Amino acid sequence: MTIQSPIEANGRIYPVPKVCAIAICLDGCEPEYLDKAIADGLMPTLARMRETGTDRLAHSVIPSFTNPNNLSIATGRPPSVHGICGNFLYEPETGEEVMMNDVRFLRAPTVFSKFYEAGAKVAIVTAKDKLRALLGAGLSFDDDRARCFSAEKSDTSTVAVHGQDAASTWLGMAQPEVYSADLSEFVFAAGVKLLAEWQPDVMYLTTTDYVQHKYAPDDAEAKSFYEMFDKYLAQLDEMGAAIVVTADHGMKPKHLGDGSPAVVYVQDLLDEWLGKAAARLILPITDPYVVHHGALGSFATAYLPEGADRNSIIARLQAIDGITHVLTRERAVEEFELPADRIGDIVLVSGENMTIGTSEHRHDLAALNEPLRSHGGLTEQVVPFIVNRVLDLGNKPDLRNFDAFFYATTAAAL
Repeated sequence: MTIQSPIEANGRIYPVPKVCAIAICLDGCEPEYLDKAIADGLMPTLARMRETGTDRLAHSVIPSFTNPNNLSIATGRPPSVHGICGNFLYEPETGEEVMMNDVRFLRAPTVFSKFYEAGAKVAIVTAKDKLRALLGAGLSFDDDRARCFSAEKSDTSTVAVHGQDAASTWLGMAQPEVYSADLSEFVFAAGVKLLAEWQPDVMYLTTTDYVQHKYAPDDAEAKSFYEMFDKYLAQLDEMGAAIVVTADHGMKPKHLGDGSPAVVYVQDLLDEWLGKAAARLILPITDPYVVHHGALGSFATAYLPEGADRNSIIARLQAIDGITHVLTRERAVEEFELPADRIGDIVLVSGENMTIGTSEHRHDLAALNEPLRSHGGLTEQVVPFIVNRVLDLGNKPDLRNFDAFFYATTAAAL
């Protein structure tokens, strides 16, 4: 370790770790998944960590989607600070709907970049490549102190861009299919190899929720996934790392009794009330990987036409069964810590078993081979927060998943 003093990042002070500080983000890890797998004896390492370390629940940021929460974990702050409030957004100035993957959308430095600037070795492995550039912002790969690559594009990683040539060859695992549990296993295996051979000071491992979208906690496929994870977790723990296990969001069933998706198609309603395409509904869950959720989640934002009666629209939407919250932009900024310029005129949240869609004809649900499971709302905000060290968190009522690196470095400094 070459850094000499605690690191400041976005107004938070991070201790200097004596061992590797690792945060693991289990994408879509509803706490029940861990409970079921542990009850079946499939996760002895995590069960021991819960008993002998620190076992709490935390809250994700809203919307409970991948990009906002991963960047909150990476910066230690909510979207109002770092600016990433969805996987997807509408830019009124250009009139375009775009993916929020580009570094230009990021408004705050990551914890990783601050540790790197101070001389630390930093490793980041992500399942999907959509997060890689954002998580790796501020890192340089010309001095062998940073590695940042994805499982999805592991065949084509380079030293110049990722800090690692051909990560799949280096790891000895084939580049996985993007819609598979193998994508997450690649992340865990890479983390073990990096810790054993490269010895980073700070490491972030973040997975995909393919399994959690398809399978409920009691399903054998889900239990098998967590059994696999536990074996890699055991290796990381045995090597002496300080580890925080958390998630970006939970996952809930959102389908009807016949297995069909439970959806309120809000763009269709707005078209009926305000005229065709006068309003624009944005689903921030949208990303290039919609096969397992059909772009259906429990959070949406809408841009209303000039002169529209916002309060009237809010009242009509609030009256719809399954819609739990309809907030003005101003209230959403305050309650959910969101950037005001990226969330439209109103924000909508649906309940535990309901999703929000645009227009019915715009959603391709043919690939949904299992009853829909999804996320985005407040009912998917509770996530695990488990540390393999004893930490005195007191009765901290507002523990957040983005506290992960603060407590990982705190544990690593003991």
